[in-house]
Amino acid sequence: MLSDASRSISQFSELALELAAAPDEDARLKLGVHAAVALVVRCDHAGVTINDKRVLVTRVSSDDVVQRANELQHELGEGPCLDVMRDQNTLISTSLEQDRRWPRWAPRVHAELGVDSMMSLLVYTDRASFGALSLYARDGQRFDADDVAIGQALAAQVAVSIAAERTIDQLGLGMHNRIVIGQAQGILMERLGITADQAFDYIRRTSMNANRKVVDVATEIAATRRLVDLE
Repeated sequence: MLSDASRSISQFSELALELAAAPDEDARLKLGVHAAVALVVRCDHAGVTINDKRVLVTRVSSDDVVQRANELQHELGEGPCLDVMRDQNTLISTSLEQDRRWPRWAPRVHAELGVDSMMSLLVYTDRASFGALSLYARDGQRFDADDVAIGQALAAQVAVSIAAERTIDQLGLGMHNRIVIGQAQGILMERLGITADQAFDYIRRTSMNANRKVVDVATEIAATRRLVDLE
């Protein structure tokens, strides 16, 4: 039988392939949210919250708990997703019932939504807004160091995938080309044991060295399942 560590590595590897093959950013965020509930032991609710000039938008969530928690932050003018900063990757509350940073929001969330602990993990930033993966544990459950480590690793993996997708967007590539590139990334990740970001960098460097289009290199890798020489 697989150990817990081996099982986690396997699950993260599978997630990396799924993120690389996902057709768009919304699909990647949904994968991240579902993975948070599955991989973080004490996570019962998860969502991606967008802070756009202190206006909160729930972009993806596993259920209504994250949506309501964000509504309360907006109503009360306080809460972790309003406080997390662009240069602060992680904000944690081990006990909302006892947390004094948000004297109105924390007890309301604990009493109304039945959650005890939360994490807010930065997954992307841009000029006008930033997004955080919000994790909540039900009453009686509190995130420990292992939960935080897995949550941070998950948020980092989602962040890398989103960054790669946005780079593809900047190159002006269409949906078909994105899917092909995602397939090539998945093959490289499996063959070389690398991340989605490293796989995309491999494709990009190969295209530059060979004076070929990125999508042409990706198409060759996807069709042949063979590595393309960087030289």
